Amino acid sequence: MSGQWWQTRAVLSRATLAAVALPAAVALALTGCGASGGIGSKAAGRSTPGQGSGTHETAAGTLPNLVGKGLQFAQDTAQAAGFKHLTSHDALGRGRAQILDRDWQVCDQSPAAGSHPVTTRVDFGVVHLDETCPAAGAVDATVPTIGATMPNLTGRSVKVARSVFGDNASITLHDATGKERVAIVESNWKICSTSPAAGRPYSLGNPVTLNIVKFEEACP
Repeated sequence: MSGQWWQTRAVLSRATLAAVALPAAVALALTGCGASGGIGSKAAGRSTPGQGSGTHETAAGTLPNLVGKGLQFAQDTAQAAGFKHLTSHDALGRGRAQILDRDWQVCDQSPAAGSHPVTTRVDFGVVHLDETCPAAGAVDATVPTIGATMPNLTGRSVKVARSVFGDNASITLHDATGKERVAIVESNWKICSTSPAAGRPYSLGNPVTLNIVKFEEACP
């Protein structure tokens, strides 16, 4: 009696295993069909949005001609056209910062008007509203470098000279008119001469004297 019971239990166990294994085998077969191009092949071959060659074209925008416009208007117009990387500089080479954009007018722009990638950096050369734009090429906006001799800084602003010698330079400012005025806003003062003089031997870090007057004044 006990032997028959164990045989019956063994038969039932094998039947149970077969019942469980059959659906699993069917599911595996269906999965294999999907991988080989049958059921599920469409999902396997579907591309994900955003996938492709990996290249992204930069949108282009049309930059208007903004020469002669107020700086604030020029910036707003350029931004409305899609250009977000905007900067400006003192077209007279004095290194003045544009604190109130409405007080400045555009003399030149780079790049020129036309179609450009919207990521292009747009730079406006500007002067105060009561000033006249310089003629093209009339102002040397490059910053001189210190070599073995003193550079010619005549006509440059004291603020620009600071960048030439560095923030740790020992500089004496001397009012060339003899009035002993203090140059509070250094971008409003220009250099008449230097000591050592331009072209004389000079090593960066040596003390220097700048003889200066206001920009509207003539050097003595």
